[in-house]
Amino acid sequence: MDISETTTPGNFIRSIIDEHLQNGRYPHVHTRFPPEPNGYLHIGHAKSICLNSGIAQAYGGKFNLRFDDTNPLKEEQEFIDAIMEDVQWLGADWEDRLFYASDYFQQLYEWAIQLINDGKAYVDDLTAEEIRAYRGTLTEPGKNSPYRDRSAAENLDFFERMKNGEFPDGSRVLRAKIDMASPNMNLRDPVLYRILHAEHPRTGGEWCIYPMYDWAHGQSDSIEGITHSICTLEFEDHRPLYDWFIQQLGIYAPQQIEFARLNLTYTVMSKRKLRRLVEEGYVNGWDDPRMPTIRGLRRRGYTTATIRNFCEVIGVSKANSTVDVELLEHVLRDDLNAHAPRAMAVIRPLKVVITNYPANMVEEFEVPTHPQDKTNPETRVVPFSREIYIEQDDFMDNPPGKYYRLAPGQEVRLLGAYYVTADKTIHDADGNPVEIHCTYDPASRGGQTPDGRKVKGTIHWVSAQHALDAEVRLYDRLFTTPNPEEAPEGEDFTANMNPNSLEVVRSAKLEPNLAGTAVGDRFQFMRQGYFVKDQDSTPEKPVFNLTVGLRDTWAKMQQ
Repeated sequence: MDISETTTPGNFIRSIIDEHLQNGRYPHVHTRFPPEPNGYLHIGHAKSICLNSGIAQAYGGKFNLRFDDTNPLKEEQEFIDAIMEDVQWLGADWEDRLFYASDYFQQLYEWAIQLINDGKAYVDDLTAEEIRAYRGTLTEPGKNSPYRDRSAAENLDFFERMKNGEFPDGSRVLRAKIDMASPNMNLRDPVLYRILHAEHPRTGGEWCIYPMYDWAHGQSDSIEGITHSICTLEFEDHRPLYDWFIQQLGIYAPQQIEFARLNLTYTVMSKRKLRRLVEEGYVNGWDDPRMPTIRGLRRRGYTTATIRNFCEVIGVSKANSTVDVELLEHVLRDDLNAHAPRAMAVIRPLKVVITNYPANMVEEFEVPTHPQDKTNPETRVVPFSREIYIEQDDFMDNPPGKYYRLAPGQEVRLLGAYYVTADKTIHDADGNPVEIHCTYDPASRGGQTPDGRKVKGTIHWVSAQHALDAEVRLYDRLFTTPNPEEAPEGEDFTANMNPNSLEVVRSAKLEPNLAGTAVGDRFQFMRQGYFVKDQDSTPEKPVFNLTVGLRDTWAKMQQ
């Protein structure tokens, strides 16, 4: 099934934007992607990046990249650099509009003073535990802090001294004075600033107080002139708070629009849980090809086009749902099938000796590189010799009925070369086949015979004399269940880890044309799947990662 046959959900966000442009609320479109630089981006962030940058492009508008760098305890330059690279890789262009919330620390501080002067903010001496206790519950209102009615002068004095570093971490906070009985918990006097004597990646030790995310986020959008602040549904309950800040300050108001975040089967999207997978050694880093991080997907062999097409296919909605990972793999196959060149690779080699083939003879066969594209005539030359490798699974001593691969007395076609018949099998001490002796039909060169006979089986092969030794990493899903969050009682999501998510084969044999390929080059290993050359490759031994197999489960489900 082609992607074009799928139904893309309607984009309600564009309907809102169209209305705003028509009624004159905004004369143009200006969006942004505001990551926190405390980890690596994953495919859920990719949906937001593609959505925000795509809308800006569609309306001839602008797109910003802004780091919401308000927590120096968790932020690192490593994450900033990685995020910029990932956003660029996805094709989102922020041009000269790279910003940081830390660019606005002084303005945010001055606005906080404005709230204090207006009686809308106060310095609170309650501990974090006491603030939580005073906050109330979803069914019970909170209660006012005993420090809530401090005078503006007293609050200004304490706030300035907080800024100057006079007080220890956690001893005081600045809170907005809104409504401790509000049914929206976010409006129960939220914290605006906390004391942190910490070095910031960009501002160093200039500040001893740092704004909370909720205080910095909406005002940063306002400063940058963002028209449509597009974010995920968990921020819907925060919107009244952002609007309250904007109204109290009397500044430019963006329109926040929420959409459902991306959830995938067999995947966790929590940054905290992904960090656990890395730190506890379940995976080999943030760019492990089993991870849903953009880094991991790139290393797995995913393309920019795949991610963008997938985001277009699933569309956006207001209802939370989970997308089958099979759909993502279907979109990936469509992309790779159209563009990936073909190659022959034997992952688990079984030696075949063609006993009637001249011992010192080498032939060359010209085979198509893009047989899927009838408009692309590109070919490549592969060598053929007396000894070749085939897949272990392409031979059986005692095959069942309708087995069309190689077996004693059975003839098969070697892809693009000759017909061969198995005559003798050599076994090891355990009875496993280790070498097959065959004879070939010289008249069947190129897969044709003068008598016109046909064989039902065609298998791929690699010349043993010319084979390129390689390591192949066969990746499977990281979890064994569609919803990894549903763990057995007393366990957490790691109980659903797939112990067979990676198999490393170090004895693979590849056609020699793959020797000069570059890291990131993608191929369809014929009859095997799609593979990408990994960064761990050396000139002596390349490494290829399985991107996705040939079997398309999702397409079959739609039939």
